[in-house]
Amino acid sequence: MDLVEVAPTARPPVCKIMDFGKWRYQQQKKEDKSRASSRGGRLKMLNIDTIRIGDHDLQIKINHARDFLKEGNKVQFTLRFKGREMAHLDLGRDLMNKVKQELWPVSKVERDAKMEGRRMTLVLQPDHKAPGAKMPQPQAGSAPGVGAGRGPSAMGAGAGLNLPPRAPVGTGGTAPGSVTPRPAPAAPAAARPAPAAPAAPRPAPAPASAQR
Repeated sequence: MDLVEVAPTARPPVCKIMDFGKWRYQQQKKEDKSRASSRGGRLKMLNIDTIRIGDHDLQIKINHARDFLKEGNKVQFTLRFKGREMAHLDLGRDLMNKVKQELWPVSKVERDAKMEGRRMTLVLQPDHKAPGAKMPQPQAGSAPGVGAGRGPSAMGAGAGLNLPPRAPVGTGGTAPGSVTPRPAPAAPAAARPAPAAPAAPRPAPAPASAQR
């Protein structure tokens, strides 16, 4: 045990009998913690130069981001698209989704991935989850127009305008409340042609005496 002066500015000075090595270790831990809290709150930027980044290189950036988030800093990922990579934006979104899944235990999304010119940015802020917490999974079958335990809605366009439903094509019935169109009037019958005029009678043959 050691006799340690813990309050030298007090009048009279205060001394304490303690283990000096243990007390010095505790004081060092307090100073490190206060220094880390004063460094927190900054925005750290991590750049990904291509969507073809290797798994190992991506994991290194994720580990750096995890350290920044544990210190209380925000992290911005910037993914750059080069040349024809602009035609594969879906690969960039898959890459950002992988980053969010890896860092979910220590972060939450402040600004989701969005395009800014030829760059896609994602901002995460610190949010330490409880040990053993599981990432929520998107509910399957939650597409618009599908209710819980029911099939897709049969309502079509104009269903909210109180219009009478149309009869199914190819059926002879009519829907209730619908108006049956009147048949078009029949075209007038074509006029019959006038009868042909009778043929002119043939002239009678001349008598034989007149021929001589």
